[in-house]
Amino acid sequence: MNKILICAAAATALASAALAESHSVVRLGTEGAYPPYNYLDDSGEVAGFERVLGDELCARAELTCEWVTNDWDSIIPNLVSGNYDAIIAGMSITPERDEVVDFTQNYTPPSPSAYVAMSDGIDLETAIVAAQTGTIQAAHIASMEDAVLVEFPNPDETVAAVRAGEADAVLADKDFLIPVVEESGGEMMFVGEDIPLGGGIGMAFRESDPEMREKFDAAIQSMKDDGSLNELIIEWLGEDSPRF
Repeated sequence: MNKILICAAAATALASAALAESHSVVRLGTEGAYPPYNYLDDSGEVAGFERVLGDELCARAELTCEWVTNDWDSIIPNLVSGNYDAIIAGMSITPERDEVVDFTQNYTPPSPSAYVAMSDGIDLETAIVAAQTGTIQAAHIASMEDAVLVEFPNPDETVAAVRAGEADAVLADKDFLIPVVEESGGEMMFVGEDIPLGGGIGMAFRESDPEMREKFDAAIQSMKDDGSLNELIIEWLGEDSPRF
């Protein structure tokens, strides 16, 4: 009997060690194409608000992390299938996504979505509107009775569609669109009213990884408590971006 207990204990210890080893490096999945949240710099490294935030969260959680990029339209399926351990990619918390993955608390408050066009004489209720596939903005346009949704796999293509006349306007996070408008030299402009969508942005985890999610959730809370998260929001997303 003692031998059986010893073997069972050894097996449990080995399993725990294997689990710890499998999480010795936490892989953070991001898109790498959604500035200022995440993008690739000139050397091909992930950069932006979420890179700085993610590195700080890993340090506070005492975890070693590495960054992985993945196209937006398959970012949740590839998390679920184990290609990385968490998503930190400008992903708004929604009830539909929460049925598939588990979110931390939000690390940005709900921020507005906005329309950008080449002129201000557009009827947004009947317009052709570009949005990135699988986003809350695409879902919003699809729910409108008369507007026409055209979807693109990455956010830059939504803006390019408006410039090329393939769409009347683009709907996206306002934080993403502010530099687009500023750098257009007056060519592009905000039109219509801002639209509040989603429950803020959070990290997403497999439902089978509650302990890892809890570690990052605690790290996010610690950054809210000491004010450093608000400092990052101001630095990367601007003074006008909602904060805690």
